[in-house]
Amino acid sequence: MVETDPGPKKPHNCDVKNDLQLNGPGSKTVDLGIVPTLKTSAKCDAEKAPNSEKADFERAIELTGYGRFHYLLLAVCGLVSTSEEMDVISMSFILPSAQCDLNLTTYTKGWLNSIIFIGMMVGAYAWGSVADSLGRKRVLIAISIVNALAIVASSFSQNYELFMLFRFINGAALGGSGPVIWSYFAEFQPKKKRGAMLSFMAAFWTLGNLFVAGLAWVIIPSEIGGTTGGFVYNSWRIFLLVMSIPSFLVAALLFLLPESPKFLITTGRHEDALEVFRGIYLMNTGRSKEEYPVKQLLVEVPLHSKPEKQLEEKEPKSKMRRMLSDIMEHSKQLFVPPILKFTMISITINFTFHIGYYGLMMWFPEMFNRFDEWSRANDNAPADICQATAYVVQRGTHSADALCDPHIHSDVFMESLITVAAAIPSNIFAVLGMDRLGRKFFLVFATFSAGLCSAAMYFVYNKTNNLIVSAIFSSVISCGNASLDCLITEVFPTNLRATGVAVSMVAARLGGIIGNVVIAALLDTYCPAPTFIVAVLLAGGGLMCLFLPNTTRQALQ
Repeated sequence: MVETDPGPKKPHNCDVKNDLQLNGPGSKTVDLGIVPTLKTSAKCDAEKAPNSEKADFERAIELTGYGRFHYLLLAVCGLVSTSEEMDVISMSFILPSAQCDLNLTTYTKGWLNSIIFIGMMVGAYAWGSVADSLGRKRVLIAISIVNALAIVASSFSQNYELFMLFRFINGAALGGSGPVIWSYFAEFQPKKKRGAMLSFMAAFWTLGNLFVAGLAWVIIPSEIGGTTGGFVYNSWRIFLLVMSIPSFLVAALLFLLPESPKFLITTGRHEDALEVFRGIYLMNTGRSKEEYPVKQLLVEVPLHSKPEKQLEEKEPKSKMRRMLSDIMEHSKQLFVPPILKFTMISITINFTFHIGYYGLMMWFPEMFNRFDEWSRANDNAPADICQATAYVVQRGTHSADALCDPHIHSDVFMESLITVAAAIPSNIFAVLGMDRLGRKFFLVFATFSAGLCSAAMYFVYNKTNNLIVSAIFSSVISCGNASLDCLITEVFPTNLRATGVAVSMVAARLGGIIGNVVIAALLDTYCPAPTFIVAVLLAGGGLMCLFLPNTTRQALQ
């Protein structure tokens, strides 16, 4: 903020008895693209203070510098993202091995893939709303602990029903992880670096895919584990146990990080926010906290916000009642203009995008396994995915001596690893170009390219062609995921951000459920349909982003 010599002293527009007032006569407001704003008493006090530097959030976070704190934050938040992706994708590697222990069919495999998304739908809204009321950090710690314990419990489950229950709990915890961690991470980033750093964090999803594919390759084909009486604890269960380690580690590391300063400002805890800024300044620059130049924060609040004195005069509520009241208020605001437009577009994009992303990505190992079975039985004869699927289904249904085989050929793991590794170059491209080319460019490019790849899967005629198309799909869809995460995180205002992202994630998980169930149902009965359905939804959904505001290099609302 640049201050000029005001000349003869005029009555200050804050020198009135009211705690909140419009920005001077005529009520000239600042349009943030959301709602008109008012100056709080904190902002008025800051403008009067002659001997201290005043700054809004964007200026305050810039003055902390960019260094060790932000890299630590990236590592911890990236590990949260990695852990989330590992937990979701791990099921696709478990299914071919667990089919014998749990007596799985293609249909029940589809529901096992989907149950985690059903849990995530429930958890996304619940955790996201609580995070907008109680804060990001505490919610993330609780989520990580619940998630880790659910994974451990699922590894000990001996039947399909119990396994489904713990996978649901696992999903309910993971559902909150996505919206909360993205809001938390974004609220520490200066606007000039936000797009690149959000893209960088999205790359940790690719690392999660790589880790889970590599660990599955090492652990699942091995003979580790054993049976005691009727209790079985074999390699795929040990693989699941290993998947819980990142969540336990994340819960411990989060204690090292502060609460989001943007959240603290929004909830009126300005001195706490300043203390967070001072701590970041200390860690980034090595200088003392006292040298941090900002002493007071310029704060803007929505026009419908009520003055603090009016709030204090009301009958005090318990913490639980206040939290539930906040959750309901935040939820209502998402479905009232002008936020309603952002909410509905965000829901649509996430729904269509994740039908394709999870609908195909989680079935890649199964499709690789079916191609592998066909190739070994038919001397590598050419076949498309529908022929390979028909062979596997017929073999399992009509062969009287068909036995359940839990072993997976190593080629399946290698092909899965190559597919997820293909996303590394596109993630690097996203990090370097997100703030230059913009979120919308990446999202439209990625969804159209992924749609073409999905349609092309019907025309592949051997496992090599299938691997190439799958790898390209993985690469471009990962790039689209990074841009979608950036766009949806930035489009909602701070007081609604976690809730808004959570509602979008609910739509994403619904897309994941439908994608998995529909693909499971159609793959064995009407094979051509899934690839073309996914192609149309991806391309059409991506275009919806053109109706959202440009958030590239813009201040967080």
